[in-house]
Amino acid sequence: MTSTASPSPLPSPADRRADEGRAIRFWPDVWWRLIDFKIGIIPLPIFVVLAILLTVLVQEGEIKPDGPTMIAVLVMGGFTCAEIGKRIPILRNIGAGAIFATFIPSALVYYALVPPQMVKAITDFTKFTNFLYIYIATIIVGSILGMDREVLIKGFLKIFAPLALGSVAAALVGTLVGTLLGLGPYKTFFFIVVPIMAGGVGEGAIPLSIGYAAILGLQQGVVFAQVLPPVMLGSLTAIIFSGTLNSVGKRYPHLTGEGRLQPDSDGITSSDAQARAEAAKGQIDPATIGAAGLTAITLYLLGVMAHHLVGLPAPVAMLFLAVFAKLTSAVSPHLQAGGFVVYKFVQVSMTYPLLFAIGVALTPWHELMAAFTLVNLITIVSTVATLMVTGFFVGRWLGMYPIETAIVNACHSGQGGTGDVAILTAANRMALMPFAQIATRIGGALTVTGTIIAMKWIGA
Repeated sequence: MTSTASPSPLPSPADRRADEGRAIRFWPDVWWRLIDFKIGIIPLPIFVVLAILLTVLVQEGEIKPDGPTMIAVLVMGGFTCAEIGKRIPILRNIGAGAIFATFIPSALVYYALVPPQMVKAITDFTKFTNFLYIYIATIIVGSILGMDREVLIKGFLKIFAPLALGSVAAALVGTLVGTLLGLGPYKTFFFIVVPIMAGGVGEGAIPLSIGYAAILGLQQGVVFAQVLPPVMLGSLTAIIFSGTLNSVGKRYPHLTGEGRLQPDSDGITSSDAQARAEAAKGQIDPATIGAAGLTAITLYLLGVMAHHLVGLPAPVAMLFLAVFAKLTSAVSPHLQAGGFVVYKFVQVSMTYPLLFAIGVALTPWHELMAAFTLVNLITIVSTVATLMVTGFFVGRWLGMYPIETAIVNACHSGQGGTGDVAILTAANRMALMPFAQIATRIGGALTVTGTIIAMKWIGA
């Protein structure tokens, strides 16, 4: 015997009025909507409260370089600048969020629109805590643990081909363009093209200027002032081009792996599959997440020790250690899944605050503006474009995703580790950080070493 449910009675006018009253009730319905409206990751009411609190602290002279204050300042500044960039038509499609988060604070500092005590606090916090390397460590370890073993091995072996050929092509084209524009081959190559691919400031422009000064008999500060602007403008160019490639990938999805360097193999190991499944289902307890974060820090400290022992840059040593741990199954699938969670948390929550800190503490606006002459601009753009275009076509020829290989090559023209973060953020390809570190650190070191030898051989 089948029973049929009776239809629900229509709501009475009194019930409808009650429902309407509940729909427009401020507390908690409207308040919850305000809480759920976010500027970046910041709920709107929290944003307003933080803005008022930070204004009062500035007026009272209480902005200190301590953790809680700096978290509030950097999160507010980073996500505000990024949201402005993301809402500007056209520019938002070429990585304006990362560009604005990095270069707007630099301009604000230069034009004295940021209180001096806040600039000092941010600078002290950024330099003394060195949290850029905490960010890079978690990103590298998390992204490596998330790769398939076979893809990881093939990717590391293959990436050197587009990187090497791109560097040679960029050096030739950039030098030719600068020479045709009247800069001369010597100045173009040594003082514009090479600094772009030297690996940033600390591991690129500084050792390059020291070597140049010793060979040419000049003061290191004078030489440093000449090589720094191309480093910064080259990084900005790479950010813009990488953001543009992100838009291209959305229109032509067959050209991109959305952060994967090459197509996945069919032979995914059981540990990889288990780690992915656990991460996808959210079966990770807080203790495992903490253990994964500590694992990343431990690998970085081992990299620091390797740097003192053999001179290998700490991020590169850490990268090799993470690859070794992945290939030897030294990290359990459960801990790998925790690494994925740490990686995503850091990527979402720390990227724009980090870029804001870099803009305030490590990006001199006047040096960037010094490179904005038409001749320099054309030379720099042609160098970076050649580097990326070569990577695109060589990567495609080798069976890799061309947009990904072009973006990795772009990191070779970035502002060191900070440039890698900005470039990959603009491209929405943070999973490429391990390969970006190869391009920046190893590619930069080889460029600096080879160039100083060449200058010494050629002479002034």
